[in-house]
Amino acid sequence: MKKERLVLGGGCFWCVEAIYSNVKGVLSAISGYTGGARANPTYENVCSGATGHAEIVDITYDADIISLEDLLKIFFVVHNPTTLNQQGADRGTQYRSVIYYGNEEEKEQIEKSIALAQEDFNDKIVTEVSPLGVVYPAEGYHQNYYALNSAQGYCQVVIAPKLQKFMLTFPDKLG
Repeated sequence: MKKERLVLGGGCFWCVEAIYSNVKGVLSAISGYTGGARANPTYENVCSGATGHAEIVDITYDADIISLEDLLKIFFVVHNPTTLNQQGADRGTQYRSVIYYGNEEEKEQIEKSIALAQEDFNDKIVTEVSPLGVVYPAEGYHQNYYALNSAQGYCQVVIAPKLQKFMLTFPDKLG
């Protein structure tokens, strides 16, 4: 097994976590916060917009089963990377499209992935690419949110369609 890590944000972390939790080769997908200045932020802190943190998912995956390239392809299909600080009705810097890298090789792969994905969009991709800093896991009630609350309104209206899009577009990547 070749364990690797990918940290990214594409709007509400419940959506991103629900998708990557269903990807073959993903070992864990943990909702959290990073990219800001405040240590140990809470959901309320992050939602205020004052911390600079993004809602992210910290993904551990087996690179022998799924590649960084494929994980990034999924990312650009399941969210809109052309809207600044927004995904649907979720607005604020905490909902920004962002990918964090651990080294220069990852940064190059991410930038290539963005260039390839740009061909599928008329508007410019505004996904932020930043060095990875400290990741703070979100509170327990945010973890596995969709799996535990799939009948809830937000889950049905926002998350379920994104999950369905993933499943229809990448049937070979279902875990």
